[in-house]
Amino acid sequence: MSREFQFQAAIFDMDGVITDTARVHAEAWKQLIDSYLEELRERSPDPGAELAPFRLPDDYRNHVDGKPRYQGLDAFLQHRGIELPFGTPEDEPGIETVCGLANGKDRLFNEILDREGAEIIEGTLALIRNLKNAGLRVAVASSSRNCRRILERAGVLDLFEARVDGETLRELGLSGKPDPDMFVEAARRVDSGPAQSIVFEDAGSGVEAGRRGEFGLVVGVAESDEHRIALRDAGAHLAVTRAGMGDLTLDLLDRWFSEASERRPSALEHWPALAERFRTFQPAIFLDYDGTLTPIVSRPDQAVIPPETQEVVRTLATRYPTTVVSGRGRDDVARLVGVDGLNYAGSHGYDIEAASTGEDDGSEPIRHEVAAEVLPLIEELTDHLEGELADVEGTVVEPKRFTVAVHYRMVAEDEVGRVEEAVTAAVANHPELRVADGKKVFEIRPDLDWDKGKAILWLREALGLDGDEVMPLYVGDDTTDEDAFRILGEQGLGVVVTDVPRPTHAGYQLQDTVEVREFLRRIAEL
Repeated sequence: MSREFQFQAAIFDMDGVITDTARVHAEAWKQLIDSYLEELRERSPDPGAELAPFRLPDDYRNHVDGKPRYQGLDAFLQHRGIELPFGTPEDEPGIETVCGLANGKDRLFNEILDREGAEIIEGTLALIRNLKNAGLRVAVASSSRNCRRILERAGVLDLFEARVDGETLRELGLSGKPDPDMFVEAARRVDSGPAQSIVFEDAGSGVEAGRRGEFGLVVGVAESDEHRIALRDAGAHLAVTRAGMGDLTLDLLDRWFSEASERRPSALEHWPALAERFRTFQPAIFLDYDGTLTPIVSRPDQAVIPPETQEVVRTLATRYPTTVVSGRGRDDVARLVGVDGLNYAGSHGYDIEAASTGEDDGSEPIRHEVAAEVLPLIEELTDHLEGELADVEGTVVEPKRFTVAVHYRMVAEDEVGRVEEAVTAAVANHPELRVADGKKVFEIRPDLDWDKGKAILWLREALGLDGDEVMPLYVGDDTTDEDAFRILGEQGLGVVVTDVPRPTHAGYQLQDTVEVREFLRRIAEL
């Protein structure tokens, strides 16, 4: 029996999503526009318009990409202060109207395409085949009048049950992006509604069209991380690079529909409103480490903070009180972050060292330890578990001073039960300890009413950050971070790091550590 999915159809833009012809389009536009701008410069040395050459990729991405050719060219010319009559689609190339100028682009495009060809994005092709094998409907929607020719030449036209392209828009009188007409029509042609369909787009105007059409999921497809951030700013629910398209699973896509009630707005898309809150209140920054400042890795000792993120955190700490709250041991996370002037709360807040009261008065660091009496027992259990699980390949026992974590990310599935049994047995006769679950980890910690949320409350009071003028921000990815999100409530701002919706007390979402870095950079530059 075939599996039932919460969505019915996927609609793919072509240029930059199925094929790499966005590069061909961009080069054709550059040749066309640069030639026209050169003519204008020859006519008048000071025409009152900005006549610098067409800039790739910025001018193409910001003004032309994803739009029907006439609207795209008109948007670029207006941006440069160049006034041209719009004309009509029948204007011959060479006639000095928007339509006449744009009609010369096809010849250049086809010349480049014939010379260099169109490269298929293999990850997209793999995803399309997975969708079709699962019985889901697939359509293509592109503003390009060359859509059919390009797909035929690439040998993939037959993969699509429906096609809406530039010719369709002209025949039916549909509006181009950012209006959602073409995506809605594509969904209709495969017997699906927008709410049950996914749109894959590489242009901001296409992302906007998908959101305006109220599609169930809008996925941005980017050529770089910088482009991916721009698509998230534009409203993409989820954004991946072209290289990552093949890593998108049907399960991940389906969870965006099945967990729709757990969706949180993107902190990047809503940055203007959040920036205003940061300007109104004094931010106090609290950050998890693993999965937040650095990607999750198989071995905890390999979780090294990227230099770019380290520099952002360093800059942030010069402007606002900044604390790293981690499940790692305090000394370990401080060494990994490598930034002076931060406050550190290790072992989920059981071991705290604050740089000072926040005043530049030479005051000593503030220390706070919870449940120090369990330290000998934690050390004893660490040794016991290292011996007990020595023959379970892939197990990593990580001492954290106040806690001990047993990682099973690299353990064979049929051996995970043995790891869990060993951990459970280790604490069976120690009521002062308990076992907590995390991402592929069992963690033994003191059985006290203390967690990351309680640690943040203590730090806010100790550092004088508990006034109404202060807005605490917590960014984290794990279930242990929910204690911090919950404790902040409406007084603070919680941002969960996850690429799929899940139950959370956080108010906003970021997709991964790259987005976290960008978000923190924006705060640091306010």
